[in-house]
Amino acid sequence: MVMKLLVAGMGNVLRGDDGFGIRVVEELTTNHNLPEAVDIYEAGIGGIGLVQELMNGYDALIVVDAVEKGGEAGTIYVLEPLEHQTEITDEKLHESMVDMHYADPSKVLSLAKALNVCPPKVFLVGCQPEYVDDAVEGLRPPVKRAVPQAVKEVLALIDDLLKR
Repeated sequence: MVMKLLVAGMGNVLRGDDGFGIRVVEELTTNHNLPEAVDIYEAGIGGIGLVQELMNGYDALIVVDAVEKGGEAGTIYVLEPLEHQTEITDEKLHESMVDMHYADPSKVLSLAKALNVCPPKVFLVGCQPEYVDDAVEGLRPPVKRAVPQAVKEVLALIDDLLKR
């Protein structure tokens, strides 16, 4: 049986480095021949749409997004976010429902898990942003330079997952 993978780019291209995930999935779509088992989804800031996409049934999810980890701008992180999540209570789920966009990947994953549509394998390929506060289009130079490295990390994860 062939594994079915989803690569989802999250972020807002109108908020500077927050558009990192979108730029990475654009690069993957434009310049790489991905295996048939891989779907690309540009989630933007609409996490609810990503949860709906997950209802199509995937074995693994790779989320690409800007992540605040306190490192140097442009630093790439590959994380397995579900390993670090706490148990989802009805109260926590209700509190997170206030933001219907679910722009935060952890909220998207919490809802997907609560609805039993979260894939068993979830990875986050993130980049430390430099600037995400105001309406600024385009990535800052260190984050823009990190896009090819993030693409390599995503492709390596895809290769690894499809070999299992």
